[in-house]
Amino acid sequence: MRILMLLLVAMLAVLQYRLWVGEGSLADLYRLKQDIAQQKEQLLQMQRRNQALQAEVDDLKNGLEAIEERARNDLGMVREGEIFYQIIEPRKPDQ
Repeated sequence: MRILMLLLVAMLAVLQYRLWVGEGSLADLYRLKQDIAQQKEQLLQMQRRNQALQAEVDDLKNGLEAIEERARNDLGMVREGEIFYQIIEPRKPDQ
């Protein structure tokens, strides 16, 4: 009977070890849940970015205003008859 009790206590100790420390433990489960939450947040950010890019693509396909805005901002283009003014601020001396 004594050997059976020692065997049961040893099994209990091994199972407790696996529950708290080993692979598949509560700490491991908590870490995996955090990883899943982080991945979901990244997925949401990427979906928002994709939606914004898709809206920009649709704008560029359907409207001239978006193309004109891009030409003005990225390429510095102006319409015929417009005057372009560039304001350059003086450099501040290094202190």
